[in-house]
Amino acid sequence: MAVFNLRAYDDHEQIVFCRDVESGLKAIICIHNTNLGPAVGGCRMWDYNSDEGALIDALRLSRGMTYKNAMAGLQMGGGKSVIIGNSKTMKSEELFRAFGRFVEKLSGKYITAEDVGINPNDMAIVNKETNYVLGLEGKSGDPSPVTAYGVYKGIKAAVKHKLGRDDLDGLKVAVQGLGHVGYYLCKHLNDEGAKLVVTDINKENVDRVVNEFGAVAVDVNEIYSQDVDVYAPCALGATINDTTIPHIKASIVAGAANNQLAEDRHGDILLSKGILYAPDYVINAGGIINVSFEENYNRDAALEKVDEIYGTLTEVFEASKLSGRPTNVIADELARQRVAAAKNK
Repeated sequence: MAVFNLRAYDDHEQIVFCRDVESGLKAIICIHNTNLGPAVGGCRMWDYNSDEGALIDALRLSRGMTYKNAMAGLQMGGGKSVIIGNSKTMKSEELFRAFGRFVEKLSGKYITAEDVGINPNDMAIVNKETNYVLGLEGKSGDPSPVTAYGVYKGIKAAVKHKLGRDDLDGLKVAVQGLGHVGYYLCKHLNDEGAKLVVTDINKENVDRVVNEFGAVAVDVNEIYSQDVDVYAPCALGATINDTTIPHIKASIVAGAANNQLAEDRHGDILLSKGILYAPDYVINAGGIINVSFEENYNRDAALEKVDEIYGTLTEVFEASKLSGRPTNVIADELARQRVAAAKNK
């Protein structure tokens, strides 16, 4: 596998392959860019089909964190890590302590936090070996509610731009993925009167949202073709692809998932179909904004910063409308400009 020739490599500063035989740890830490500050990004635990698949996912997520932090106006670079394995069966104190030791060896160039398959308890174990951890209990804590709040504000920005409405009352929203972020997003949407159509691979998650918010549940493969105003992908990435796009009836795609576009060209296709896309790393920045306030944590200050997602997305939408270019291209350009400017300081 030619790492440097991978499209997802994209000039990463450093890639660390981590192996600890005794604990069974197999992990990859990707540091994309540190112009704005130390690379910050969560650790994901997933049972990847191949080591190459894990690497590509980590590379894409790492670059996304650089752009996310830049667009959120944070003094943080971008990085990400993945632990290869089943998060339901392979977790152990030894595994997370081993991961923590690898993080510690980077001497602060990379700072980790929780992501898919990882919870605050896992990060507390990592913290036994390194202080380069964010999102711990007793500080900023679980970032999911704040991520959901930011996505909610982003949906409102998209609805204002595309539909000319300041409220969501009566609008139909299809939410794909009802984990922590998806659940809290549904709560915000329901509180404002939106009608929810939902799906998840976990039946308990679906039942909870149906019972609490009166949502309509559909099969996981039927979520794309729902007659709704907004499609909100909140599960894993690449759900906007050649197979799904022809089925999407929503006029807005705005959700919490990372790497929603399977390829950059899918942004062009959405634009050609008149579908407004909220770039994922802009709309889902609430969690990383929240942990950026970790020291002397102030939730009100964090939420005030998250409110800026509305304005940032509006800037991207307006620039896309004026130039006729896809929103993902506009956001990438703005992010790269901010990162380059930081290097020149």
